[in-house]
Amino acid sequence: MTFRNRAIFYLVGAIVATLCFYGCGDKDVKVPKPVPNEYGLFVDSLTEYTETVKQNETLADLLLPYNVPYKIIHAIGTDSTYKFDVRKIRVGNNYSVYCTGDTLQTAKYFVYESDQINYTIIDLSDSVRVYTGKKEVKIVGKTFAGVITNSLYGTLEDQNISPTLALKLSEVFAWQIDFYTVQKGDFFKVIYEEEYVGDKFIKIGNVYAAVFNHINKNYEQGEERDFFDENGNGLRKAFLKAPLKFTRISSRFTNARFHPILRRFRPHLGIDYSAPVGTPVQAVGDGTVVEAHYKGGAGNYIKIRHNTAYQSGYMHLSRYGPGIRAGARVRQGQIVGFVGSTGLSTGPHLDFRFWQNNQLVNYLKVEFPSSHPISKEYKESYNTMIKGLKQRLDSLDLSNKQQIAAADPKKK
Repeated sequence: MTFRNRAIFYLVGAIVATLCFYGCGDKDVKVPKPVPNEYGLFVDSLTEYTETVKQNETLADLLLPYNVPYKIIHAIGTDSTYKFDVRKIRVGNNYSVYCTGDTLQTAKYFVYESDQINYTIIDLSDSVRVYTGKKEVKIVGKTFAGVITNSLYGTLEDQNISPTLALKLSEVFAWQIDFYTVQKGDFFKVIYEEEYVGDKFIKIGNVYAAVFNHINKNYEQGEERDFFDENGNGLRKAFLKAPLKFTRISSRFTNARFHPILRRFRPHLGIDYSAPVGTPVQAVGDGTVVEAHYKGGAGNYIKIRHNTAYQSGYMHLSRYGPGIRAGARVRQGQIVGFVGSTGLSTGPHLDFRFWQNNQLVNYLKVEFPSSHPISKEYKESYNTMIKGLKQRLDSLDLSNKQQIAAADPKKK
């Protein structure tokens, strides 16, 4: 047998062996199917480059290094059919480029993450196509019970719970509890959700039920979105407990405060909330803006008329919220301005004033009525639901240890 014949023989034998590997025997050997990545792309044959958007970088800065023609980049940025607003590319956001494995390393896909869940894909593999997508979010039901040792934030951080749960609770109980007065020994229990992408924590989801014991008084709540207590009474008050979230009161309502600039004792008929410049200030209730201008010692100033009996004032602002001007209607919780130090002020803070029947009163001591209760037609089903949630809350101990709910929090 010649060398050439032997080579052909070996080649045929190799082919037969390969065919038998995939198709011979009692059972077929299955070839693994390609698996898409987190963006739904099949990129096993491509090289991935993951970067973070840097200061002053544009879409052209991100794509030109990967052999994408400037003509195409310009079209994506200017042609509305591509639906990609390049002006919203933000410093610090992640992006990935998938390139060919040859020496040219030409981009086939570009993925820009607008946040931890939402992304935009520019498909350059054939004709240019731009579309958006969302990563798969996993919902995990959880419970937690804790005793305040220093602050609500600190209690959660000590147990490796996201401090954003504190913000959620402050929103849920905004009409019952002044979180500036939360003190050591107060306790709380909560049934809530956490959202994950893969194994990465994204954010706190819905709060389904909670109880907060403040100064030995229980405040209970079920179903975050409706804000009803365990008896079906509406939790929403006529006004929020405070116009800011999680700062500190630096000066209270008094008839004799030593003024730090004027250097004499004079009445301080408001509440000073110390907070960094730029901290959002929210309207404590629905109403109409009657003043929004610079007002001498008050600096940038807003006054809101809520009804015939109540008005609120916000002083020393650095700037106003969008659309805030005299005559504008505002909703409870709407951002009307931002903390500053304008006017007669020694440092950034909000001087908050409140009038009842045209008389300045101590906002922290005013009692406001609750909103309407749950509708009668839903009362029975609500009582059934709240019974199960209340039993779960009662079963939580106060050991300050995180407890993962065995069942979905939506289940009774």
